[in-house]
Amino acid sequence: MFMYEIIKISDLKFSYGSVDGGIDDKIKAINGVELNVFRGQFVSILGRNGSGKSTLAKIINALLIPCEGICLINGINSRDDELRWEIRKVCGMVFQNPDNQIIGTSVEEDVAFGLENIGVPSDEIRRRINDSMRCVGIYDIRDNAPHLLSGGQKQRVAIAGILAMKPECIVLDEATAMLDPIGRREVIEVVRQLNKEFNITILHITHNMDETVLSDRIVVMDEGSVVMTGNPKEVFSQVSKLKSSGLDVPQITELVNKLIDKGFDLPRDILTVEEFMCYWKKDLGNVNKCHSEAEPKNLLCRDKILRCAQDDIGDVNKCHSEVEPKNLLSDYVVITKNLKYVYSPKTPFETEAIKGISINIKKGSFTCIIGHTGCGKSTLMQHFNGLLKPTSGEIFVNGNEISKKDLKELRKKVGLLFQYPEQQLFEETVYKDIAFGLKQSGYTKEEIDIKVKEAAFDVGLDEELLSRSIYDLSGGQKRRAAIAGVIIMEPDILVLDEPTAGLDPEGRDEILKLIKNYHIKKKNTILFVSHSMEDVARLADHIFVMNKGFLEMEGTAQEVFSNKERLEEIGLAVPQITYLMSELNKLDERLNPECFMVDDALKNILRTIKTNIV
Repeated sequence: MFMYEIIKISDLKFSYGSVDGGIDDKIKAINGVELNVFRGQFVSILGRNGSGKSTLAKIINALLIPCEGICLINGINSRDDELRWEIRKVCGMVFQNPDNQIIGTSVEEDVAFGLENIGVPSDEIRRRINDSMRCVGIYDIRDNAPHLLSGGQKQRVAIAGILAMKPECIVLDEATAMLDPIGRREVIEVVRQLNKEFNITILHITHNMDETVLSDRIVVMDEGSVVMTGNPKEVFSQVSKLKSSGLDVPQITELVNKLIDKGFDLPRDILTVEEFMCYWKKDLGNVNKCHSEAEPKNLLCRDKILRCAQDDIGDVNKCHSEVEPKNLLSDYVVITKNLKYVYSPKTPFETEAIKGISINIKKGSFTCIIGHTGCGKSTLMQHFNGLLKPTSGEIFVNGNEISKKDLKELRKKVGLLFQYPEQQLFEETVYKDIAFGLKQSGYTKEEIDIKVKEAAFDVGLDEELLSRSIYDLSGGQKRRAAIAGVIIMEPDILVLDEPTAGLDPEGRDEILKLIKNYHIKKKNTILFVSHSMEDVARLADHIFVMNKGFLEMEGTAQEVFSNKERLEEIGLAVPQITYLMSELNKLDERLNPECFMVDDALKNILRTIKTNIV
């Protein structure tokens, strides 16, 4: 099927900070990699943070030169200085952070940049940039300035610029990390279309397991080496080995393996909802006939009533009724009234990002805010500690209108972590960075020392790391240090704008666990922005859904994720396991379609089919 090797790597080694091209074993990033990729293959590369994935991608694109070994791209040796531009024509790369490759003053200009530099005719430039912008969903913002776009929109611009070049190979270095669920799906569909229709080779580096199930091949890296390779079924059937490498498997595969552990006769390599349904209909469907007619037919309604009674869900949403709570300012830590915000007003770049949002965030809650890229989530978050001031409308924090409150005092009470928290680090040592806020607030040296060590402990940062430079930390450690620098101020409200973006599954789970534990310990309010519906489902007390600057809906996870079709229409989705349970519910209404986590689905299936397996 595949004609020849477009990428051929043999005994590849690379270390950062090497002297005269030599290898430093202490900082070795690539350690003897062997990898051959054939023209037209779709290859996904997985690995924990620091495993060497991005370093390998840069070597393939000739941005880094191997210390030892051989890297041939279309037969061209990446060590050949005179031919490195030829390699980059063959192999286009989309970086993890779009700001590293966007230079145009408008979206359209940036997408056209590469084409103009290689002399593509004007008519062809116009056709290509229009096609690529439509492919990734940015045609409607083609005249916008890139610096005014959200992180996810910027990533689409970067991808469109590479797509327009039509290279023989495209390397995507976690290029979907900042996109909403539907955006991720669309980008993967676009690159798959390029792969199938134009035989473009794809190397897709990702931490999202669902994006890899249709790959021709998966390569797993750990500590600079290839530790596993094979087709998706071969790789994902080795659940324990993947988890030991800090990775994960699709939710469907995890459910299947748990069912197998309970005695079910299923293959371990089921990866998709469609595959599961085929086996269910063929082998498991008859099991459900054992139920008596006396079983309640409407399990969903019964369970929902029980949940509402048990968790007092109804009380959370009383603000929607005509009877407004009398003590609204004391019960709710953040209130916005008809909030509007316009970027660059009265200029050609005027953009209305927030369009009259009124929300009430309950004190002590874990509240999640979701929405498609560019819907205004980050803009809204930056209003809560006064980084942005409303164009119109009002904001109350702890009962005080922000416009009438001292911003320095406000920011002690509202801590904000940006999309890449490690970019907030700037001091020469970890200790000094964590201590910075306290030092500015007049704490004594002894008080600072106690609080720095306590904050480091809360985020799982070893005390021995406090004396190190922030540049000596891994990506996950940097993120922990950034979080410590915010929580050390003991804010009443902690605002987290996609704090797990770009982290491997193990690192993501560790960060989420420390945030949840901190929330339980301090009983503060968490405002959590995320594109991961799975994370939102397991964390949120309450969810706000934004769409194009408006508030689309709000409620509990059950209430929000029950609107599956509408969520998809606005660029979101529900957890993969929910899609499965929704399909199973069509066959048996006792199977609850409102399961959002694997363990909930497992319990529901076992309870419904009444197995005797313990």
